[in-house]
Amino acid sequence: MQVTIEDTSLEAAAGESCGQVLSRAISGKRFKNSVACLVNGQPVDMTAPLPEDARELEPVAVDSPLGLSIIRHSAAHIMAEAVKKLFPSVQVTIGPAIENGFYYDFAFERPFTPEDLEAIEAEMRASIAANHPFSCTYVPKADAKALFASQGESYKLEIMDENIVGDTVSLYRHGLFTDLCRGPHVPTTGMVRAVKLLSVAGAYWRGDEKRPMLQRIYGTAFASEADLKTYLKHLEEAKKRDHRKLGTQLDLFSFSEEVGAGMPIWHPKGELVRTILEDFERREHLKRGYSLVRGPLILRRELWERSGHYDNYRENMYFTEIDEQSYGIKPMNCLAHMLIYKSRIRSYRDLPQRYFELGVVHRHEKSGVLHGLLRVRQFTQDDAHILCRPDQLLEEITGVIKFVQDVVGLFGFDYEVELSTRPEKSIGADEDWERATKALTDALESLGLPYDINEGDGAFYGPKIDIKLKDALERRWQCATVQCDFTLPDRFDLVYTDADGERKRPVMLHRVILGAVERFLGVLIEHTAGALPTWLAPVQARILIVTDAQKEFAEQALARLLEAGIRAELDDRNEKLGFKVREAQVEKIPYMLVAGDKEKELGGLNVRLRSGDNLGVKTLDEVVLLITADCQEPFKRGGMRYNFRSQ
Repeated sequence: MQVTIEDTSLEAAAGESCGQVLSRAISGKRFKNSVACLVNGQPVDMTAPLPEDARELEPVAVDSPLGLSIIRHSAAHIMAEAVKKLFPSVQVTIGPAIENGFYYDFAFERPFTPEDLEAIEAEMRASIAANHPFSCTYVPKADAKALFASQGESYKLEIMDENIVGDTVSLYRHGLFTDLCRGPHVPTTGMVRAVKLLSVAGAYWRGDEKRPMLQRIYGTAFASEADLKTYLKHLEEAKKRDHRKLGTQLDLFSFSEEVGAGMPIWHPKGELVRTILEDFERREHLKRGYSLVRGPLILRRELWERSGHYDNYRENMYFTEIDEQSYGIKPMNCLAHMLIYKSRIRSYRDLPQRYFELGVVHRHEKSGVLHGLLRVRQFTQDDAHILCRPDQLLEEITGVIKFVQDVVGLFGFDYEVELSTRPEKSIGADEDWERATKALTDALESLGLPYDINEGDGAFYGPKIDIKLKDALERRWQCATVQCDFTLPDRFDLVYTDADGERKRPVMLHRVILGAVERFLGVLIEHTAGALPTWLAPVQARILIVTDAQKEFAEQALARLLEAGIRAELDDRNEKLGFKVREAQVEKIPYMLVAGDKEKELGGLNVRLRSGDNLGVKTLDEVVLLITADCQEPFKRGGMRYNFRSQ
């Protein structure tokens, strides 16, 4: 048969494996660094026979995203082999690759210890050194069930009963370990060159709190030791930047079991940061033609049934009862916004209508996934809904994307773009989904933005563009999104009168810029290591006196800064100056302004930055200009304006 490899046509003999054919078409070095093949775009093992319908064959490089995923999946199998060898009574379950690593869940009678992880990792390295081949065999499901039943692997039996359709299953074997798996895997264990086990956590089987608690061992693997070392260094840095730790250190927020999981409590400094950020958002939305609105926290269940949330999203919702009627606590703000639109007759001249709300919403997240501000049950969305004519879609979508670009640039983030398509659980006609997906695609292409397709991850009512922020440690965070929805306007009978007098249906865009305010602040705290930009810092400057002799002068200087709109405070405690400076640095205060006898005599302040730099003595007017310019700088870069005094 003829198969194309990188624009070169090659004759493949019957019975040849994908790897054998590939080895004749690429260099030895590239072949050595390939972990699998793509046949007609689908990943397969190097040892798999070349299918009769094969048209195109490509190598999967060890350091490509797909190659790393295959390495990590194989590492999970090697880890399961090691655990089973060291602890024969353990039951194995599933072990997928995840972003930046892998995990495997085990049922075992006692918790794994750090010493256990060291022993498991040593056993893994022995398996890797042995360079065992991964081999795949297809067997009748009944035979596979008999095999795992003989090993006491009840979880494998459940997986086959509940998740595998058909009478045949694939088993992967390396060394003496056999696992139920679809593959593909690396050719040999020796191709897992750089691996490290990281931690152990509890995980409910199937993510169900009513099912048994398992132990999840996390690890990571990379194409080289250098890449692994870089990643581990980033992990150490991430621990230092953990927003939960910094939130306490900076006195921004806290959590309390007395209140309940996933419900942050905002302290004065944290609430001030939120207020500054939210005021900024309100101004920016007003500049872009949005109207400020607000809807109720709870709405009758019938509305959620009409919208489709009750059928498609109710497991994430909370419900309550009032006067024997069921109400849903809102997880989203769109319903009230549609009712605002529907409150009066709309003409084509009235469109677009853009409604913006900093809406508090509640979503039922399982306790196991809650994580500081990054995953909470109560949060505030910078939510807006745009109702427009179909001919206005392109302009409105591109306007949202440009808005996001402005804000992302303001905070110094890079970003990536994904287009998420229709999920299995969804509402609406195929034609509407196609129109919505095309509108989003056209907007991205009109802006020349590269994007990836995320199949099946759209909202249940429409496809979406997700903009993922890249932080200082190269981690991705989902924040901004724009979703195109033809379905809910139909369900709520939203109309406008067109130029021809006909009643037409508007299109609705659901969009957020920051996303959840809480989540964004958690990401920003870790991105900046707590050193928030000066315009957003709760305390922008702290005046530090050396002795009480400077107190009156320092109070006058403080009054001058406050009058100029600078958030400043005075530290007049009877402590050594070095102690005060260190404390201010720990609190990430941008400007430390020292007032000693020399500064008092000169009528100025010695300016120290939280970075450790010392700018020397500046007059009070110079200090005001310095801090004001620092606040305005990021806005100037993006062509935005900063209303300093309003803060």
